[in-house]
Amino acid sequence: YAKSLFPILSWIYRYNWTWFLGDLVAGVTVGVVVIPQGMAYAKLAQLPPEFGLYSSFVGCALYFMFATSKDITIGPVAVMSTLMGNILTDVMPHLPEYADRAYLVAGCMSVILGCIVTALGLLRLGFIVDFIPLPAIAAFMTGSALNIAMGQIPTLMGNNTAKGYNTREATYLVFGNFFKYIKHCNINAAVGLTALFLLYVIRWACAYAGRRWPKREKLFFFISTLRTAFVILLYTLISYLVNRHHRDKPKFSILGTIPRGFQHIQVPVVHSNILSRVAGKIPSAIIVLVIEHISISKSFGRINNYTINPNQELIAIGVTNIFGPFFGAYPATGSFSRTAIKSKAGVRTPLAGVITAIIVVIAIYALPPVFYYVSNALLAAVIIHAVGDLISTPTAIKKFWKVSPFEFFIFWAGVIVSVFSSIDNGIYTSVAASAALLLFRIAKAQGKFVGTIRVYDRPSLSPSLGPTRPTGGSLPASGYGRNVFVPLDLSDGTNPKAKPSLPPNGVFIYRFNEGYLYPNAVHFTEHMVAGITKQTRPGIVNPYGTLGNRPWNDPGPRHKSESDIDPSLPVLRAVILDFSGVSHVDITSIQNLVDVRRQLDRYADDTVSWHFAGIKSVWTRRALIAAGFGSSESETRTVFTVANVGV
Repeated sequence: YAKSLFPILSWIYRYNWTWFLGDLVAGVTVGVVVIPQGMAYAKLAQLPPEFGLYSSFVGCALYFMFATSKDITIGPVAVMSTLMGNILTDVMPHLPEYADRAYLVAGCMSVILGCIVTALGLLRLGFIVDFIPLPAIAAFMTGSALNIAMGQIPTLMGNNTAKGYNTREATYLVFGNFFKYIKHCNINAAVGLTALFLLYVIRWACAYAGRRWPKREKLFFFISTLRTAFVILLYTLISYLVNRHHRDKPKFSILGTIPRGFQHIQVPVVHSNILSRVAGKIPSAIIVLVIEHISISKSFGRINNYTINPNQELIAIGVTNIFGPFFGAYPATGSFSRTAIKSKAGVRTPLAGVITAIIVVIAIYALPPVFYYVSNALLAAVIIHAVGDLISTPTAIKKFWKVSPFEFFIFWAGVIVSVFSSIDNGIYTSVAASAALLLFRIAKAQGKFVGTIRVYDRPSLSPSLGPTRPTGGSLPASGYGRNVFVPLDLSDGTNPKAKPSLPPNGVFIYRFNEGYLYPNAVHFTEHMVAGITKQTRPGIVNPYGTLGNRPWNDPGPRHKSESDIDPSLPVLRAVILDFSGVSHVDITSIQNLVDVRRQLDRYADDTVSWHFAGIKSVWTRRALIAAGFGSSESETRTVFTVANVGV
């Protein structure tokens, strides 16, 4: 178990120069991208830009030891940074002692989240992530992207400093207030809009060139990947030329002084007064931290043909966030954009993260004088350009509608709540709605009464083999056919012209389409009993004798007689349950089955024969035997069968 916590031990001894070259290219490429993104995302978290660099370094430096994914890059991401910024905005007024040290609150949050996520991994609870479906993930990613992009537009346009303009409000309010304060836009808009336009032009041009000249697609990919670094260098040069003589009053908003090196290395502060304020924010933060990382790592694992271990990935995220605050980092998780770049750049092992960490360290110590002139509007353009990829495309949304209309509405519910309330509430809405839909589908699952259809294999038309079945207009010989069981209502898509043969009179075959457990046990059996009583007649006209013994809710005429019963209907004789779709049963469901057996025995005024087909689990068989379904008054009957094992 201890060895499994460090997957690096299973491959590091096979490391070679070929792997190193691939890791070097990918590590440097991601390093060039993560530096501007890290600084930009730190501003989303309401922290100085250098904290984004610290988080980028720690995420890349530690992940490789615990990784089961070669593609993932851990560091600051837009959604988590925005959520962290909202948390700090809410709690800082109540923590005046940390007024000028918000990074301590962020560090405390990181340690708490790291401990919880690490515990989930160590307890092997990674399967919990599977309960959050794709529409819920897409909803909170889309809603978050809209929230982030709208929050950055005022910075892009330069009117974010207008008195009374709060860019941390709900998205729709920020959008409305933008036009209210549009007269305050200034020269920052020229910087931000042109930078954003240039980022998209380079991206489009490289994509077009890659399709036009496929042999040079790799070259155009690297040019496209480096577009952010190129645009930042270009506009930083322009900023330097414009503002070098106006450092005290720059012509447009710039970052200013960025401290050199790790200036905030210390033991994280984990205090009860901080915990009491952030406790309510922890669930949403954990959801974002875990979902984004696991979904990205699984996706790229499928693309690149390897399997990730969700439990180990939780440990990797947790350890990174526990030790990150020692270097000044705030909560970090897997980044979609940088992971995609790393994958396409040809990464070979998780060790590429160390190379990225080295690039970040060089930037922390060598580039702070350059960062001084980086425009805030430029960073806003970088953020908007990055989060644009998180918005679900019309094609994907249309597919949601075609595949599952219910989940289509869940997606829009999550997006709308994120836009009109907050990212936290959007997450809770989409996850809660998805869970409610899952429970509803389980609880309201219906079985089907089935019959048989005789089907025939299609004759082979292979020229080499010749026809193997009669080719005339008549059906093949009956020896080639076989019986299949299909729902009597043909609800499974069977040809509507096919007419299933009914079981013998008084015999019913009922198929469970879902697991037979306590949430749906009553619904299953009520549907089955209703169908049986509708198609049969009771064994005795008035089983209660006198009118006084008759239950008050028993329907029908006051005095029942033979004329009240359709004599053409058969008496119930046997029930056959198809358990091929049942993987588990529980005490409640089995007891419900026992109760139904007694009910049908009274209805038929005789002992109804029960049979089970397709039992796949020894525990299901054991439960049925324990409930008395495997025995009868006749000692010649048995639930066991004998197979020839060749002894």
